[in-house]
Amino acid sequence: MSVALETPQQLTVRTVALPDGRDLLTHLPERTPLAWIRRGEGLVAWGEAARLTLPAESDGSGAERFRAAAHWLSAIMSGADIDDAVGLPGTGPVVFGGFTFDPGSPDSTLVLPRVIVGRRGGRTWLTTVCDRPGAHPSDILTAMTPVRPVGPLHWSEGTLSTPEWGDAVASAVARIRGGDLDKVVLARDAHAEADSDIDARALLARLTRDYADCYAFSVAGMVGATPELLIRREGDAVTSLVLAGTRPRGATCERDGELAAELTGSDKDVEEHGYAVDSLRETLSPLCSAIEVSEEPELLRLANVQHLASPVRATLLPGASTLDVVAAMHPTAAVGGTPTATAMRVIRELEGMDRGRYAGPVGWVDAHGNGEWGIALRCAEIEGRRARLFAGCGIVAGSDPEAELAEADSKFRVMRGALTD
Repeated sequence: MSVALETPQQLTVRTVALPDGRDLLTHLPERTPLAWIRRGEGLVAWGEAARLTLPAESDGSGAERFRAAAHWLSAIMSGADIDDAVGLPGTGPVVFGGFTFDPGSPDSTLVLPRVIVGRRGGRTWLTTVCDRPGAHPSDILTAMTPVRPVGPLHWSEGTLSTPEWGDAVASAVARIRGGDLDKVVLARDAHAEADSDIDARALLARLTRDYADCYAFSVAGMVGATPELLIRREGDAVTSLVLAGTRPRGATCERDGELAAELTGSDKDVEEHGYAVDSLRETLSPLCSAIEVSEEPELLRLANVQHLASPVRATLLPGASTLDVVAAMHPTAAVGGTPTATAMRVIRELEGMDRGRYAGPVGWVDAHGNGEWGIALRCAEIEGRRARLFAGCGIVAGSDPEAELAEADSKFRVMRGALTD
């Protein structure tokens, strides 16, 4: 990958405490909103002091774009004049990013915003990024226009029709039973079009309200609420969360319990989850020590679905960076399959579409390497009046096409609800 990594002249970065307890989203203007929020805390930002957009990789190895991003990130951070009066993870300069799922896809994007408002542990701060000493970013004075409703939507099917996607699932099951691979994750897309440009802030407000336990994000047009934490880094401490195996929530407590028992007792789902845990452990081993994973998965209940979940804790080895870990972990078995190379080939053949940044890493990193990166799931790509939604399902030998279609529909409901007034 040959990329001209243009970086601005020395940046002046100032972080100060902000005596403001408002909802973080109320700070966001409509233009270029960036966000990473969970349970009312996190980061919102806007404006662009610097931006990197990467082309498709030439060799398809998957590592080039992360190396290019790390080089650009290092140049940005090392050349900045930083005055941070707060000193928490997420203060000082913060870069938001989203990487494509497939290294053969262009548009992996990193953005250093002009203005950042953050909150952690009840403390709120303001960070400004300027091109020269003493300057004041005009972006901070951006008019906060009222959030606009989305309005009427016109829906259409995605790349594959419902029957075609069911056939793709059946083909994947046949290959798994034939011994080609153990698991593959197949995704679907769907399209919606509004009468006017979609205000991402409306989606973020609904996602943070309805899915407070997920990580609501907005990065370079990709908006969603993911339950899947790829990595959180604070100092040398690394945590992650493996999710694989899903059931919808029940309409009654009794039905909810039945679905939970069905999930925890399902050989198919436990097998799928085990592949994801083994994949993560193997991936982290060269970069981390003291890797701890619970012996049995937990049940994670979200607003619309429930998952088998395994928290992971590890210690980062000296010299390993946040993006090193992100690069090594992507794609996990939870969004790609097992073995990875075979699963990627099957995905390219059967899905019939370019996922773009869906199911790729999305998150943020600060000048000290602290950061949070999730997997871009339960999301939509917003471009003007158009929204492209995504949902994926893990396919193993015991998968049934009709059941997988139902699971994909339950995952679509997150963004359908966020888009519907």
